Amino acid sequence: MLRVLIVDDEPVARRRMMRLLRAERDVDVIGEAGDGRAALQAIAEKGPDLVFLDVQIPELDGFGVLRALGGSARVPGVIFVTAFDRYALRAFEVHAIDYLLKPFTRERLSDAVARVRDAHQRDRPAADPRLAALLEELRNRPRFLERLPARAGARIVLVDTRDIDWIQAADNYVVLHAGGREYLIRETLTRLEGELDPHEFVRIHRSAMVRLDRIGELVPSPHGDFGVTLKNGAQLTLSRFYRDRVERALRRQL
Repeated sequence: MLRVLIVDDEPVARRRMMRLLRAERDVDVIGEAGDGRAALQAIAEKGPDLVFLDVQIPELDGFGVLRALGGSARVPGVIFVTAFDRYALRAFEVHAIDYLLKPFTRERLSDAVARVRDAHQRDRPAADPRLAALLEELRNRPRFLERLPARAGARIVLVDTRDIDWIQAADNYVVLHAGGREYLIRETLTRLEGELDPHEFVRIHRSAMVRLDRIGELVPSPHGDFGVTLKNGAQLTLSRFYRDRVERALRRQL
């Protein structure tokens, strides 16, 4: 029996993964976790054979979880799950690490599980050299974006992330609000969120992300939302559904 742990910060995604895994023979889903630190605790306590590990999760991302497991006596098999990290996809392919690119099909999931099941039955050593090689490459790359290319007429300008006040979603584009100017780039907010330092940027709404040090004031509303005033005077909304992210970033309850 293959004992599986699901790690994803989206409950809907965890439920879908669990539903698809029910169709797999000899698979027992022993638990789930919504962030990196909870994932490490579940791995230590439950000892899964396989972890479906989302790359972009709060507290400690998927790569951080992998680093933390590096010194463990028994490292479970890992199948990474990602929606957007372009660097991660290249790294996985170079090191032959299995991954699922969201949205994935039932057949793709089944193929990934079959490979792990085969390795498990052959009693492959837990210390997978491919994971060690991936970890070594990750140590040598910048963790988060520091500059973003944006079109400005016929030119492409590089916007320093430290100059960004907030980021607004616009379908498959985002608008960077930086120093009183606006820059449009072809990128989804969710994808960009995973490439920016979570200690500097926080999602406050499905259509907005702000730089933490630009927040000047938070005003609660009767419905659980907050009005957000940035230091430049911009007025935004902190949705109650994203409140916990701001609280984690500030390490304080609102």
